[in-house]
Amino acid sequence: MIKHDSESAERYLAESREYLAAAETRLIAMEKGGPQIEEQLVHRAFRAVSPVQGDGVFDLEKISDLAERTNEVLALIRSREMLPTPGRVRVLLGATERLQELIHSAGERRQVNIAADIADDIADTMAALDRVLSEHRGRAPKQSVLEAGPKQPRGGELRVLLVEDDFTSRLLLQTFLSSYGECHVAVNGREAVEAYGAALGSGQRYDLICMDIMMPEMDGREAVGRLRALEEKHGILSTHGAKILMTTAVDDMESVSRCFEQLCDGYLKKPIDLAKLLAAMKTFQLVQ
Repeated sequence: MIKHDSESAERYLAESREYLAAAETRLIAMEKGGPQIEEQLVHRAFRAVSPVQGDGVFDLEKISDLAERTNEVLALIRSREMLPTPGRVRVLLGATERLQELIHSAGERRQVNIAADIADDIADTMAALDRVLSEHRGRAPKQSVLEAGPKQPRGGELRVLLVEDDFTSRLLLQTFLSSYGECHVAVNGREAVEAYGAALGSGQRYDLICMDIMMPEMDGREAVGRLRALEEKHGILSTHGAKILMTTAVDDMESVSRCFEQLCDGYLKKPIDLAKLLAAMKTFQLVQ
């Protein structure tokens, strides 16, 4: 089991508070603006909450889960699939306030493995977010978006970009992922950016990108930032772009958490457990 550095965890918690304060400011502005709001407000609120999902790296699963659900609602508003009614924005404000309370509580304990020590539950806040999601999608309130049936990728099979410089890891993942569709390989971040740019230019986007963090020439974090910038250049929001899953063997999990600032979607520790990879693909609704 990877040991987490207490100083890194506390630093990330402090940064999470800053992210949430920024998100709350934007949500208050959204609440005042009503349904006709500035697109940049929603985009910045989404970008502010996204890094908080990285708290799960430090075993703060409740914080990470609540941040992820909050961003599900923000993603729908950002993509104009959901109107930011005053009621929905109030639910989002309540979620950011709850996140701040959890982070404050976590920081006061000054320890890393503190998820079980957070006394208050997040059930009520999660239920409020689920009601917003189910109201939008016309489902029963108890059903989460993550529990919905997976959507079939374009053409019935995946297009995967595997970015990995280690031969053994690359062979394992390529063999597994090729059974689900077309799997292309890049050996560093620079090649990944070039491959994704070419794919977008030809109209053949990737559904899934498995990205190693520690690589020569360009590391995974920088590559993710550039990939998301390419998507934006082509008018694709990250919520509708490729699902990016980070893979890492480093002991310093802070490197993983930083990737959430660049809008990655999740991570797996090496050696890769293929069952967990498949579970992530199902969560992303890429396979059944």
